[in-house]
Amino acid sequence: MGTRKKGAEFIKHITDIIKNSSGFEKHLEKVKITSGGEGKCTAEFIVSTEHLNRLGGLHGGFTATLVDMVTTYALMSKPCHPGVSVNINVNYLKAAKAGDEVLIDASLLRAGKKLAFLECELRQKKDNSIIAKGSHTKFVDFQ
Repeated sequence: MGTRKKGAEFIKHITDIIKNSSGFEKHLEKVKITSGGEGKCTAEFIVSTEHLNRLGGLHGGFTATLVDMVTTYALMSKPCHPGVSVNINVNYLKAAKAGDEVLIDASLLRAGKKLAFLECELRQKKDNSIIAKGSHTKFVDFQ
C-alpha cells in the first residue's frame, strides 16, 4: 500500500506541475500521467490535431518532447535532481494519427554521481506496436 500511495502522490505532483506551468511544459496538458515511482513513469494521451505534422502524423518534435519530459519525470521519482539534458535520441518507427491512443513508458536505467541514463517507448494502445523509442542522458550533479 505504501508504494501505491507514493505512486498516487507522484501522479498528483507531476500533474500539478504540468497544469500550473506557464512555460513549455504547458504543451503536455493533454498528457495524462498514469503511474510513477521508483525510477519509472507512465503516461497516455490521445493524438489530437495540435500534435500533428503537415502530413497528418504525430509530430516528431512533440514525440521528442514527450521523451524528454516523461523520462525527466521518471528521474524525479527517485531522490535525484531532475538535471539538464546532455543527449536525447529518438528513433521513429511508426506513425500515429489523430484519434490514436498512445501509451508512454519511461524508465531510469542508471543514475550516477554526474549522469543519469533513461529510456522511453511510445506505443499504440490498440495493438502495443512501437511508435518511437527514445534514450535520454541528463547531467545531475548540482551541488
